[in-house]
Order: sequence, then structure tokens, then C-alpha cells
Amino acid sequence: MKLFNVKNLIRLLVLMVVYGIIQYLFINKAINPFYMMTLVLVCIYIILAVSQNIITGFTGQLALGHAGFMAIGAYMSALVVVRMQGSLVAGIIFGALMAAAAGMLIGLPTLRLRGDYLAIATLGLGEIVRIFFLNMDYLGGATGFSVPKTIDWTWAFWLMALSVFLMSSFINSSHGRACISVRENEIAAEAMGINTTKYKVMAFTMGAFFAGLAGAIYANYMYLIHPGTFSFLKSFEILAMVVLGGLGSITGSVVGAGVLTIISAGLADYPEFRMVIIALVMIILMVYRPNGLLGNKELKLDFLRIKKKG
Repeated sequence: MKLFNVKNLIRLLVLMVVYGIIQYLFINKAINPFYMMTLVLVCIYIILAVSQNIITGFTGQLALGHAGFMAIGAYMSALVVVRMQGSLVAGIIFGALMAAAAGMLIGLPTLRLRGDYLAIATLGLGEIVRIFFLNMDYLGGATGFSVPKTIDWTWAFWLMALSVFLMSSFINSSHGRACISVRENEIAAEAMGINTTKYKVMAFTMGAFFAGLAGAIYANYMYLIHPGTFSFLKSFEILAMVVLGGLGSITGSVVGAGVLTIISAGLADYPEFRMVIIALVMIILMVYRPNGLLGNKELKLDFLRIKKKG
């Protein structure tokens, strides 16, 4: 895949225009801090949704421990930045790598399971991670851990753009096609000589890496991280974004993450109705669009057309 081709240049131009418009509006106080925080959260959840889609949508593995990897990235990044007085970049990289390492270690035994068994195992492992940080007083324990705000909208936006580009490149590579073949028919993929365990672990590790990256961004933006933030409900929320946008669609994950994050922010003053309204949105979607808003299709910016992914 060529890095500097017409399609990538068009995408970069669109990203620069979007970034420039929002930055201009924020500088001129047309966007208040609450809406800017919402935009940063959109960037974080886009990374989480696309990385979850790598595992669930493209490789076909129903894993529910994404919040655990996000927690590892958040706390390990905070460990470097606060306890070790390291740089922001070092903290982000370390948090993402530790999440990837955890993903590989967890993936090797659990990805031999399938279906509901895999979902239950990863859900349990995600809760183990949360409980571990809940009882680690060195990193704040049950009271939470304070982290200085060193990330702004610029950092979040461009890290999100880079993450989506890298994950999209992976899916469109030969390794990504192998992951898709595992999703379509694991037995047939094995018969064709594809090491299905290898590619499932590869997808799981990559998903964990970018979940850790999202967690590191979150930790260095939100001032305070708390184990309760990374409960199994967070994993379900991320999966809902993927389902809303469409399993097997990267741009669908982007749309799903943006829609649900903005809905949640808009209902911030009505917490008792927020989850009810989101649940109703998901029910209506499952009735009228069971494959999600985009299904397994991608929105192509070059000609603004929808083309089905093979």
C-alpha cells in the first residue's frame, strides 16, 4: 500500500480542513469547553470502536474485555507521567505497549475458545483488570488517580487519525484479509493453510494496543482516572458503537462512536434517561437496520460513494 497516493492525500486534506475549522471555532470561543471535551471523547471512542471492530467485526471474535485494555493503557501511562516523571509521549507509548502485551498474553489461551465462551472469558478478564487497579493503592486505588492534563484537542484528533489510518492499512493488507477469512469460515481458512490462531491473536493484540492508546489519551486529558470508569459496562458501550455503525466497517465504527458519544453528551443533564434512550436507539436500529448504519460497507471520501468491502 502506497503511503502518498491520491486517496490518502484527499483524506489528509479532509482531516486538515475539519481540524482547522474546529480549531478556529474554539480559538474564537464559538465552541465552549464542554463541546470541546465532547469532541475529544469522540476521538477517544473512535479509536476504541475501530479497535474493537478489528477483533469482533473483521476477525469474528466476540470479546468483551476492551475496557480492561483501556484501563491498562490509562494506568500505565499515568504511572510513567506521574510516578516516573516521564514525558507524555513515553507514557502514551508505554501504556499502549503494555496493553498490547496483556492482549497477547490473554489472547493466546482465551482465543482457543469460541462464541459465548470467549465472550464470558474476556468479560471476566476485563473485570480482573479493574479489580486489580481498584486494590492498587500505589496508583490511587478506590479513590482514583490524579493525572495532569497534558493532552488537548490537537493531540487527540491527530492520534485518532493516525490510529484509524494504521488499522485501516492493516485490514486492507494480506494479514487483514486473513483475519476476514477467519471470520467468514474458520475451518475453510485452516484448510487453505491459514494459521487461524496466529491471526486471531494478532488481531486481538492490535485491538488491545489501540485500546491502550485510547486509555492513555483519556488518562492524560481527564485529570482523574478511576477503576469504576473501566467496568464491563464500558466494554458493552464500545461494542454498541461498533454494532450501531456496522460490524466489518471502519467508517461505520467512526460514525457509531460519534453518534453515541454525542447523544450521551446531549443527555448529560438527564442521566436517568440517558441509558434508556440509548437502548431505544439500539432496539430501533436492530429492527430496521440489523447490520448497522453502514453494514459491512465503507464510505469512500474520494468520490463520496459507498462501496462494499470484499
